[in-house]
This record gives sequence, structure tokens and C-alpha cells, in this order.
Amino acid sequence: MGRSSTPGEGTRPQVGDAGRLGWDESLYEDGLPKGPDSGAGATRADAPESGAPGSGSPKAAAPRAAGRRGGGRAKRRGGKRKRRVLRWSATALAVFILGGAGAGYLYYENLNSNLKKEDLTLGDKKMAAHKANAAGQTPLNVLLIGSDARDSKENQKLGGGRDTFGAPPLADVQMLVHVSADRSNMSVISMPRDTLLKIPKCTDSKTGRVHPPSAGLKMTNETLERGGPGCTVAAWYELTGITIDHFMMIDFSGVVSLADAIGGVPVCVEGNVYSHTSAGKGSGLKLAKGTTKIKGKQALQWLRTRYGFEDGTDLGRTHAQHMYMNSMVRELRKGTKLSDPLKLDKLARAATDALTVDKGIERVDQLYDLAEEFKKVPTDRITMTTMPNVYGTGINKERVLPKPGDADQLFQMVRDDIPLDGKASKRKAPAAKKPTAPIAEIPVTVRNGTRTDVAYPVKGRASDVKELLVGKGFAETSVDAQYSEAAARTGILFPSVDMEGNAQAVAKALGIPLASVKRSTDVTAITLTVGADWREAGEYAASAKKEKTPESARALNGDDEGACMKIQPGFGW
Repeated sequence: MGRSSTPGEGTRPQVGDAGRLGWDESLYEDGLPKGPDSGAGATRADAPESGAPGSGSPKAAAPRAAGRRGGGRAKRRGGKRKRRVLRWSATALAVFILGGAGAGYLYYENLNSNLKKEDLTLGDKKMAAHKANAAGQTPLNVLLIGSDARDSKENQKLGGGRDTFGAPPLADVQMLVHVSADRSNMSVISMPRDTLLKIPKCTDSKTGRVHPPSAGLKMTNETLERGGPGCTVAAWYELTGITIDHFMMIDFSGVVSLADAIGGVPVCVEGNVYSHTSAGKGSGLKLAKGTTKIKGKQALQWLRTRYGFEDGTDLGRTHAQHMYMNSMVRELRKGTKLSDPLKLDKLARAATDALTVDKGIERVDQLYDLAEEFKKVPTDRITMTTMPNVYGTGINKERVLPKPGDADQLFQMVRDDIPLDGKASKRKAPAAKKPTAPIAEIPVTVRNGTRTDVAYPVKGRASDVKELLVGKGFAETSVDAQYSEAAARTGILFPSVDMEGNAQAVAKALGIPLASVKRSTDVTAITLTVGADWREAGEYAASAKKEKTPESARALNGDDEGACMKIQPGFGW
């Protein structure tokens, strides 16, 4: 998102700007801001599942520099080998299933040509680089997207909704997979497809078409039709501030093919359930009370079921997807194997044909590298969560928004690489660097980023913080009065390695965590942006928050074998 055309600190919010969190709760009416225009969002005609998405999203991707992320990346080059058997780890396979794709073995060089590749992000903002821990490791973040595309006979048969055949696909399943820098734990955040947010400007890299920022709030699943998955990535970054390394997208047919090859996944329901309404809505899932091993089309039905689970909303469906993924991981780690070469060949071809990935993981060997990273995380350190949310009102009463406080807390824990399972973190604090100049000679630029979606920026905050720094000896501090973008949290950027110690000195002087000090090519000098977490005068205090996953995130541990879906009244048999 570019700068506002109206200069000056304290600039009023511009319609369509995609600010992140930092909510003014006084402006909420049962979860819906009074100010922004709220669109009802895109929902498919209630075909089998009232616009329900295809299963979870595809698989995570290989790190750009896996050697720094905890595992030495094998140096492979596509043209130097003809046939090579690549064995996928159980965890990587489970993530494919979560998003809809995976295989035990991927082989044959021509599989690479099956993979569809697109740009990682279509937004204007460059994502900040990961900050390595003391061991030189960095986290890995992969956005998994489930597309409801009905662009083939198979997808049309599975997805239904005849009136939507050939229509732009929607990103109906979105899950961010975060693997910690030390590879000790994994955190997954699902964003309900009914989430209302502001979509940033996206430029279609294939056609050059510019999709302007949304005027008001739109459903998050609409991001996919604004140029492709790169716009979904851009929207996630705008909202969460979490740097995304890769994305993987899967469609309906990919889910079924892969679920068939796995041989079935045990799922549990607390009572008999039939997802079907008199109006013809529902996934068609029909299960008896207790545990059933599902696969193929039935697995797709489970992942798409809305009517019949919990309160009949997308929130229940998201929880069911978490149960499915956890169960898949457990099954595979109990010894489930894929060994039939013919079946695996068919699966590998189907999987790669169903996947769309970013260009950073456009080869099968790169996906294999990713699998090796996922393999390092034990099942009992996998935590599934749903973005904390609140319901809207009026025409948006079935839509949700990020819950003030809780949502940003969850996002910040992932940004700071804090485990969501509550167990002690093995992460090491960023290495402290010594400044290369006296603090009186360190130039610092301060920006006011306190504006939010529902509140104007606090006038004069950049000037106030400037005076704080001057009072602490940073005499070369100035204010960037032209800056008008929103920032959910306070942070410090520096352009080159030799300035890191100087930037850390600024952070220490103000009590800002060193984890909030990052290198970025978007700045030419040390730049402090005062975020929505520091709207009040006085010393910075946001770092005092507890490192605890909000209860509203509905955390589900990967080892929880007792998880069982509650049934919505009226859908029993």
C-alpha cells in the first residue's frame, strides 16, 4: 500500500487503506466496526456446502535457504538427474492432506512440469526478512490455500454449484503453518473464510491488471480472485505482519486423490450426523456416532462440512479440519506406509497436477526439502488454532472479524516465534550487537503509524517519541511527517548489517524488544515506526504482554486422540 496523497502526521484514514489491527473497542457494535463500509463478501451458491471450500490447503514449502532454517538443503539440480525417488516425511504428507495434497514418494523429473507456479505476493509492500536466532536459524511460514475452483469436470462434479462453473475461484480455506526457527514446534493459524478485512492493492503479474484496495471490508476468500494466491498472501501480511515464505494451493480433485492414497483417517463425531438440509445444502457427509475411518470423497465431505457441525458456521468446519490433520499425522507416525509404486506414481502425478505453488518452490526436490524441515517437529508439539474472532451484526451477522486484543496477541506470538502450546521455548534471544557510533551521532527517523481501521492516528505521537529519544541522548532524531501508513505494532527497521547495533541501541533506550528490530531494504536509515500498540503517551509497555495463547484461539494439540466433533441440533439421524 503506497503512502497517502495527503501529507502530515495525523493524516485521516483513507478509504480502502488496509491497516492491520489495533482496534478501538468503543467503535465496535457486537464485533462490527461502525465506521468502515462492510460488504457481505463472496459466497458460492450453496452447492453441496453453501460455498464451502475444498479441503484445507496445500503443503508447505521449502525454505529459500534451508541451511539457515535448521536443516542442510541438499544441492540438487533438475537437469543432472533423470529419475530419483524422493521420500516424503509423514508430517509433510499430513500437511498436504490438510491443504489437500501429498504423496509418500514423488518421482520422475516430469512431475516438475505439472506444478503450476505463481508469484509469492502481488502486494506493494515488501515483507520484512526473518531475523535469525543466535544459532543462525530462522522460522518457516507457509500459507496453505484451499481453492473452490470449478474449472474442470472433476472439480465441478465434486464441488457442485453449477451456476459457479468457470467463475473465479475463492480462497475458502486459509491456514498459516509456522515452523519454529529451532524446528522444535509447529503452530497453525486458520482464518475463517467468513472473515471480513480490507484487501490491499494487488497487481496481477500475468495480465498487469491492478486491483485497487477494497473500499470497506470484504470477505477474505475474495482475495484469490484479485490476481491469484499472491493477493491472499498480501492480505495476510497486511493483517498479521507475519512474513510468509511460501504458499501452496490445492483444489477439490487433489483432496480426493490424495485421501484415497492415504488409506483413510480416523475421525470422531459425538452423534449420528447427516450434513443435508431440506433446501439441498450441506456436504452430504453421513456418519454414525463414534470413530470412522474416512477417505476419498468422504474425506472431502468432512473437510467441507459446515451444516451439521457445532453451530453450523465456518468456525465449526475449521475445527473439524484441525482434527483431521492431527489424526492424519498420528496415523502416519504409527507406521502407515505408501509402498505400491504404481499407486504412488498415480498419486504423485495427481498431487503435482492439483498444486499451485510460489516460484520459490517450483521443483519437486524443493518440496522434498520442505518435508525434511516438517519432519523434525514431534506430533505433541503441533498446535492448531483458529484466529480469535467476533461476529458482525445486521447483514454481516454470520461474518466474523479479528477479535480485538486476542487476534493480535496470537499473531505477535507467531511473529516472535513463541510456541502456542505453552511449553518452554527453546528459542534464543536475538544476539546483542554493539553500536558503531555514539548515540548522539546516530540518525533516527520516527514515523506515526498509530492509525487503525477504526481509529484515526494519534496526533503528535511521532513528535512525542522523538522528544523521548532526544531526552535519552539521541540528538540526531527527526520526524517523517509524510508517513501515513498504519502499523499494528511498534518496530524498528535498519537498512544494512553495520547499522544493527545502532538500531538495537534505540530499541534498548525505549524498552522495545530486540525481536522488533529488523533489517529492511524499504528504509535508508534507522526508522522507528510508532504503532497502534503505543497510542498512549509515556514509555513503551506493550512488551509486558504474557506469552500465552488466547483461549479464544481454540488450541488443539496434535496428540489429542480424544477430539470429537459436536453435532449441530437437527442434523442427526
